[in-house]
Amino acid sequence: MQRYILSKKNVITVISGLLIALGFFSHFVLENVGLSEWSLIIASVFGITPIAIQAFQAMKVKVISIDVLVSIAAIGALFIQDYEESAIVTFLFLFGHYLEQRTLNQTRSAIKELTEMAPESALKQMNNGKFEEVEVDDVDEGDILLVKTGAKVPVDGTVLTGEGHINEASITGEAVPVNKLPDAEVFAGTILENGTIQIRADRVGEDTTFGKIIELVEEAQDSKSEAERFIDRFSKYYTPAVLVLAIVVWAFSQNIELAITILVLGCPGALVIGVPVSNVAGIGNGARNGVLLKGSEVIQDFSNVDTIVFDKTGTLTVGNPTVAATELYEKDSAETLGYLASVERESDHPLAKAVLNQIGETNFYPVEGTEVVKGGGIVSSVAGHRVAVGNVALMEKENVTLSKKVQKDVKRFEQQGNSLVLTAVDGELKVLMGIRDQVRPGVKANLQELKDLGVKNLVVLSGDNQGTVDVVAGELGLTEAHGHMLPEDKAAYIGKLQQRGQIVAFVGDGVNDSPSLALADIGIAMGSGTDVAIETSDVVLMNSNFSNLPHALGLVKATVNNMKQNIVISIGVVLVLLTSVFFSEWMNMSIGMLVHEGSILVVIFNGMRLTKYKLKGRKEQKEVSTPAEKVKIS
Repeated sequence: MQRYILSKKNVITVISGLLIALGFFSHFVLENVGLSEWSLIIASVFGITPIAIQAFQAMKVKVISIDVLVSIAAIGALFIQDYEESAIVTFLFLFGHYLEQRTLNQTRSAIKELTEMAPESALKQMNNGKFEEVEVDDVDEGDILLVKTGAKVPVDGTVLTGEGHINEASITGEAVPVNKLPDAEVFAGTILENGTIQIRADRVGEDTTFGKIIELVEEAQDSKSEAERFIDRFSKYYTPAVLVLAIVVWAFSQNIELAITILVLGCPGALVIGVPVSNVAGIGNGARNGVLLKGSEVIQDFSNVDTIVFDKTGTLTVGNPTVAATELYEKDSAETLGYLASVERESDHPLAKAVLNQIGETNFYPVEGTEVVKGGGIVSSVAGHRVAVGNVALMEKENVTLSKKVQKDVKRFEQQGNSLVLTAVDGELKVLMGIRDQVRPGVKANLQELKDLGVKNLVVLSGDNQGTVDVVAGELGLTEAHGHMLPEDKAAYIGKLQQRGQIVAFVGDGVNDSPSLALADIGIAMGSGTDVAIETSDVVLMNSNFSNLPHALGLVKATVNNMKQNIVISIGVVLVLLTSVFFSEWMNMSIGMLVHEGSILVVIFNGMRLTKYKLKGRKEQKEVSTPAEKVKIS
């Protein structure tokens, strides 16, 4: 019965409102006092019922909630035959609750929009080779699916055949369609705007990037920050204190109407709702703009960050390095380049891919006994020769002598901002390559935005040589730059910064930088929704869009400020109302409840402003990848 009554709360609100209207019509128009009183009495009973049920449920778990205060106040008003007050107070409380839920649902629109984007069906290739429509839950990894123009991509997968432009706004926040060719990765929930493609299902259901985004945003919106937990604890003691105050006032004044009015005016409704609505709206804004904030606690911590540490490759740079210069130390280098290509073919490192692209077509040789030297490179046996490929440290470890010319070339390459790949065969240096990665377009302006938002220190840590790191740092105006850093070195450096009292955010690719992402006060992953990026970090910038970082920092600062505004509004209204009870003639229960419910709507609407937040002074930025500069090989 209780559940049924609570499910009809909105209907009861409407009936209560109509009865109150009838009561006032009877009193002022029909001049029928009896009908007026009975209308208000019935309206009061209708209104009190769901509120009293909620109060009873709260008392069962030993919580004195707002419903308890309103129930006592309404019953007390009936007891002293103040039917108008009891009817209006219960109606305003119920109507305010309805408006709260409606406006709160709007702040949670990020989740609603995401779930509505979730694909429900897919065209699956059956055993006879034909494609048939099935529910998305019936798709398994490895299935071949057909996606037509205007359709949603049902799973995370790889394009097998066809070509088309896909709108990935649901994943990245960027509405500009992305051209997809065979071997390209596609994500569930994105929309094929033109073309027809066949894809292989790689991840399905909740394992898709889209599924994880929905899960993360849901968890984030349901989580509570320290401020929210404090307010919960505050309300736990504040609400009984209001009840005690009302009893004390009644005991000394014998004015039960005054005591009941205090119960109504002291309700901390706006205080309880103000902080959560700010957090929910902020998280929703981030989700729509390619920024995943993993919880309310993250918002509070991120807003206080004063130092941001960056990995270089793939974070400050595009992450698509190319060979900028080459020095060959033998006349006929074809065989050596074949050895080098054979070794690099065994690696998926970005520098290895750059080397292979530069060498192009060549003869490949069998590779045996490959040894990966941590922080150095690779040593392998190729066609009976010992081939070492890596940095200067590896050459020293292999006892490879570097002539004065080589040392001069190494220094020159480093000063030009190149990462070095040296190749030695049987202890003799044969090839030196300088590989350069371009700085992300617009990243310098983005870093200035971070400074404008109050970040004092911008630091880059990289495994590259110091010269390369210095060139990038100088170009971007960073505070500090440190090269030759292994993953454990980066984590140790972050620890030192924290010991100095700095609040540190680390921005990396979410793979080899996992220790630093976990250790930093805020871990920020640059990644197109990769599993490691999502699981390790506190914040994920979808599609590796660096320009979203200033938006994220500005958003969390705006969210924290909004939260503080709501707290001030809430406490301020309660103080004004309680003061007015004792020092004014105009304050009564109905006016107090009207102002009380109005304050709840004010903090909700104030919080909802965050759903439209944009970084001040920012022009629309579209991050694009540009081909690396072509440098003549020496």
